[in-house]
Amino acid sequence: MNTEQARFNMVEQQIRTWQVLEPQLLETLKHVDRELFVPKAYQNLAYTDTEIPLGDGEVMLSPKVQARLVQDLELKGHERVLQIGCGTGYMSALLSHHCANLTALEIHPRLAQLAQSHLAQLGLTQVQVKVFDASQTLQGEAPFDAIVLCGSTAHPPAHLLNLLKTGGQLMGIFGNEPIMRATRVKKLGANQFDSKELWDCFAPRLHGFAEDSKFNF
Repeated sequence: MNTEQARFNMVEQQIRTWQVLEPQLLETLKHVDRELFVPKAYQNLAYTDTEIPLGDGEVMLSPKVQARLVQDLELKGHERVLQIGCGTGYMSALLSHHCANLTALEIHPRLAQLAQSHLAQLGLTQVQVKVFDASQTLQGEAPFDAIVLCGSTAHPPAHLLNLLKTGGQLMGIFGNEPIMRATRVKKLGANQFDSKELWDCFAPRLHGFAEDSKFNF
């Protein structure tokens, strides 16, 4: 596989056509080796428009979905970010180029170890990978400028929204089959939130989150 050409094709044919147009993000996508984060059995799928099995019942989301989640979080470069479900670390690598500090949570120890190894290979030392079930309350880490969920839940989880700074934003995919939507939630103040649905999308569920975990805006 000509990986340089494959990355170029991914960006131009999949990602740009999905309204991902932020210049810095497009440059990041062209230079991060996605195949590094893909299991050997699926190397030929690294740059294709598909979800890739990672083991432990998890998948890597398609490139266009990952890219658009990063873009629509609207990072400026100074933020402290929390990532839920880092898998083998590819989306962590993308995010790390667009924020000052990233805490990446992964429920599966094997995947977290792989993510740490991959990110270290790329010298991305501003990323902290932690083994943690993000459906539980995270102690001693808040507040964050931004939170991104790399999988779906029925609703924006209240305990994650409460980790945001005022003015901070949470990006995730919410709803139930067959209708899910990528949604950005902004914290306006204490117990005040504004939610904006952005685009239709499907993503597998994040493990551990209750289906009735609804937050009242």
